[in-house]
Amino acid sequence: MRQWYLSLAVLLSIISFSAAAPASDPNGQLWNSDSRITPEPIRGPLGASILGPQNIPVELQNADALASPTTDNGQVPNMKWSFALSHTRLANGGWARQQNVDSMPVATGLAGVNMRLEPGAIRELHWHSTAEWAYMLKGDVRISTVTPDGQVYVGDVTAGDIWYFPSGYPHSLQAKNTTESGAEFLLVFDSGTFSEDSTFLLTDWLSHVPKEVLALNFGLGISAFDHIPAQPLYIFPSSPPPEDVESDLVVPNDTPNPFTFALSNMAGTKKPGGSIKIIDSRAFAVAQEISAVEVTVEVGGMRELHWHPTEPEWTFFISGQARVTIFAASSKARTYNFFAGDVGYVPPSFGHYVENTGSTPLKFLEIFKSNVAQDISLTQWLALTPPDLVKAHLGFSDETIASLSRVKQEVV
Repeated sequence: MRQWYLSLAVLLSIISFSAAAPASDPNGQLWNSDSRITPEPIRGPLGASILGPQNIPVELQNADALASPTTDNGQVPNMKWSFALSHTRLANGGWARQQNVDSMPVATGLAGVNMRLEPGAIRELHWHSTAEWAYMLKGDVRISTVTPDGQVYVGDVTAGDIWYFPSGYPHSLQAKNTTESGAEFLLVFDSGTFSEDSTFLLTDWLSHVPKEVLALNFGLGISAFDHIPAQPLYIFPSSPPPEDVESDLVVPNDTPNPFTFALSNMAGTKKPGGSIKIIDSRAFAVAQEISAVEVTVEVGGMRELHWHPTEPEWTFFISGQARVTIFAASSKARTYNFFAGDVGYVPPSFGHYVENTGSTPLKFLEIFKSNVAQDISLTQWLALTPPDLVKAHLGFSDETIASLSRVKQEVV
């Protein structure tokens, strides 16, 4: 897989504008969330002021929705959602909030959950019919699972690390007490219809099985099951797990591959405008349904124009501010503004870029419903296409074609 992250200056040096184009870009982002203005749907001679009520904080965060660039066109489904708008399920020991097709109907391939656990709190033993890929945002968590072959795995993850459970594998999550605030993480599932409210919970199941059957199944007296909760526990407080994983094992780990990956210890691959960490089945063998790229884009840089051939991209923004234009073919395009805690979605083959529009580094996750992360770079495509074909399509000068050739030498 080849991923190229070019600074905006480098990209503009590659692709020139026609002589008719104005010296300054009339389609830049007009303001950001820190601007001390009253935003208006006005771009140059187009639009007019708002006379009615305004939600100014929301409009400051969505400059390109209120004053869209003239390059936007046609009807494009909404491809942005903020976890700040999700209903938060509160529990004794933490909370959870989700994004699925109910909130963003276009996102049919993947769904996400943002979850928080206080120190020692447990996300109860459960399983679900989808694969689960997770990224630690803060704190430390101990995970456990049992495979259909009866193999076990117990391990720890810290901020920047990931875990993965195939569909149907029972598992648990418990926050350690290494920080006073506990842990927070992102969960991603390989179905847009996934709902955190519909998982298979241990207590929920047992409370709906006759006690006589439970006694026969486990070879115990009926009274042993007198205290099964009448309602699911879901998230609940408990004593933190022992610091040492070995002290928490019933039997030694015996799975062929680990279900955790220390992405935080992985060195990023430097690119002209930032760095990347690719994590898919080639490095993390158990992750056969979901792969990802952790992307950092420096101030003034951008994740170059590209597309993903066959799989959708579910994007989670960890820090910074971003501008993304999605090209949906048939002259349809839409520009979005993203902030930390926002989710984006790009269907397969839709062209897009991610520009850092803030004053700090931009960090986000590209997550794919695939065991291998793949993309196609527009710059690379043009650099490797016969020059006369490129000139015939775009009217490039010989000097621009020569610049593309130099880029080809840099990126291939």
